[in-house]
Amino acid sequence: MTTRPDDLSPQLSPDLPPGGYVHREPSLLRRAAPWLVLLALLAGLGYLVSQLWQIELRKGFSIYFVEGGWKKFLLFLLAASGVLALTSLIGQRFGQARTGKNISYLAVLGDQLTHLFLILVVLIAVYPLLYVLLAAFDPGNSLFAFPNFNDPNIFYRTGLLPQFERLTTENFAKLFEAVTIPGYQLGLAALGGAGLAALALMALASRLGNTSEGMARARSWVTRIVLAVGVLLLLVVTPAQFQGATNESKFLLSVRNTLFVSTVTGLLAILLSTTAGYAMARLRFPGRFQMLLFFIFIQMFPVFLALVAIYSLLSALGLINTFTGLILAYSGGAIAFNTWIYKGYVESLPESLEEAAMVDGATRWQTFRRVVLPLSGSMLVFIFLNQFIGTYAEFILASVLLTGVEQWTVGVMLRSFTSGQFSTKWGVFAAAATLGALPIVALFYSFQNYFVGGATAGGVKE
Repeated sequence: MTTRPDDLSPQLSPDLPPGGYVHREPSLLRRAAPWLVLLALLAGLGYLVSQLWQIELRKGFSIYFVEGGWKKFLLFLLAASGVLALTSLIGQRFGQARTGKNISYLAVLGDQLTHLFLILVVLIAVYPLLYVLLAAFDPGNSLFAFPNFNDPNIFYRTGLLPQFERLTTENFAKLFEAVTIPGYQLGLAALGGAGLAALALMALASRLGNTSEGMARARSWVTRIVLAVGVLLLLVVTPAQFQGATNESKFLLSVRNTLFVSTVTGLLAILLSTTAGYAMARLRFPGRFQMLLFFIFIQMFPVFLALVAIYSLLSALGLINTFTGLILAYSGGAIAFNTWIYKGYVESLPESLEEAAMVDGATRWQTFRRVVLPLSGSMLVFIFLNQFIGTYAEFILASVLLTGVEQWTVGVMLRSFTSGQFSTKWGVFAAAATLGALPIVALFYSFQNYFVGGATAGGVKE
């Protein structure tokens, strides 16, 4: 007896409709569960507000106490929400009359409340940066803007803003004391500044719609000139130019040290991670899988767990208090993560490109150098910038390995301004932090597209 394919299909119950699916309405408890959770959250929030309403805050000696201030703030939020509810209703009616479509009032109100929440979050996030920037101009060497209780302005009376009439550039001047800058270095700095200004104007022109091929070519050449000028300045600036007796007079030297270490570390990260990542992606050799697992394993441990081993190795090699030792320590820690990133990117490239090159007689190294690397421009920039920014802000290893003030990086130098028990220089610290952050801000803003593109480049395989 021959069984037809139709006989192999599962036998459905005669009570089931075609397709075998029966729709069942959710139970009453399941429908009520979201509302019960919402009511529980509202009840908990109401209880928290009722308890806070009864708390009496102590008045600090440097804090302007506003009686019921937080209650007034909640009332302000409630009033703002009411205004947004009214404007949402007006916007909904206007939108429906203009488009003839049905617009949900709750959707419009939700967007308005979301914008209000995001504005408050941005203000809370930006205010500390503004506060540090204002402290950089405060000659009192304090991070605390003591309130002026007699001022009618609420911002000055509460100490949220300092008194602008007392702000000076004294803290910034201390960072340039006894610094000798030869004329040729000033010329290089002026050339670099002009190049940065030109790049800013080109970026503005591109945003306005001018994206011609000539503009792109000019931007590429100006970028190369700015990078070349920066490298020359790093090489020609010497510790002999900084003769001040204080640590703050050597802050610019620490910026130069940090830029030098971060640049060399970024270049070594490219050299090590690209070769290792390509080998992991394209070659098959014993221990490959185990090595990849090891790379993942060592990423679970923070860097400071290896401080004793790193210090012992560099001490035995005579590399303590040297840039060479610090660069080697940074480069060793950069291999695992960057190798994984580049391995994923190489695996996303079509392997047929390399096979065609090898059919034409290219060796594996030539294929890597002439086919893969030219296609990896954005990923190489991402690896360099990722390593550069990571080492620029690093403090733990630098503070252990560098013992001389002329070798200090920015993080160690900033720490020295606040380490004195009776000589904390918060104003100088804020000024130095502001200047020290400028290279990172400029670098990140100039190459921000590479961070997004590089972080996701290996996410999809061809």
